[in-house]
Amino acid sequence: MGKITHLLFDCDNTLVLSEELAFEACADLANEVLEKNGSSDRYTGPKLLVDFVGQNFRGMMVSLMKKYNFEIPQDELDTYVRREEDEVIKKLEAKAQPCVGVTEELEKLTKSGKYGMAVVSSSALRRVKASLKKVDQAKYFPADHIFSAATSLEKPTSKPDPAIYLHSLKVIGKKADECVAIEDSKSGTLSAVRAGIPVLGYVGSYEGKEMQANMENVLIENGAKVVMYHWSEFEDRLAEFEKA
Repeated sequence: MGKITHLLFDCDNTLVLSEELAFEACADLANEVLEKNGSSDRYTGPKLLVDFVGQNFRGMMVSLMKKYNFEIPQDELDTYVRREEDEVIKKLEAKAQPCVGVTEELEKLTKSGKYGMAVVSSSALRRVKASLKKVDQAKYFPADHIFSAATSLEKPTSKPDPAIYLHSLKVIGKKADECVAIEDSKSGTLSAVRAGIPVLGYVGSYEGKEMQANMENVLIENGAKVVMYHWSEFEDRLAEFEKA
């Protein structure tokens, strides 16, 4: 691979502990949609997190429509997406915390000046920026290098679609093999891999050693080159890409 010049960070549960908060807000809306469309099934936040981690709300709704065989008109879907975004941002602004150890690594990376850095997320841009602002990480990323599959593209999409990674490469002017993506989910890993970008997996945000070990296997099976359990491992794991 080429010389690594840029690091592309997922946001939710990679930089910021946001997924659990977000899925709490998503569950009520998802259940409203299911009830309206004749399904008796109901989701809790944790169940949604297990089934749809790494997808944005629009992608989740598309998956639910396929699973339960119903359709939502585009204007109605857009309304649900806006409602979800507002509710999630309220929760994030009140409760979001950084992933353990990541801020120290971002600080070291910024001081070294060795790599350019960007955020590449499925989530809406307002949500990503609210998360970064709450945990004081926005200062580490150029404002025009924060990318959202829900907002930055002409046609909104969600990981595992590689479109947002391909878009970010075009904007920052880099080739895939000049970058490393840091991802915590299957969908995020697939998105980067499908864009040709090598992936460093992170499982430290998952609860318990068993879940972390299971997710390590999932990320490796879907193309991650190496996986770290804590941000204190980041420098050593990144060095493995430099040597490749």
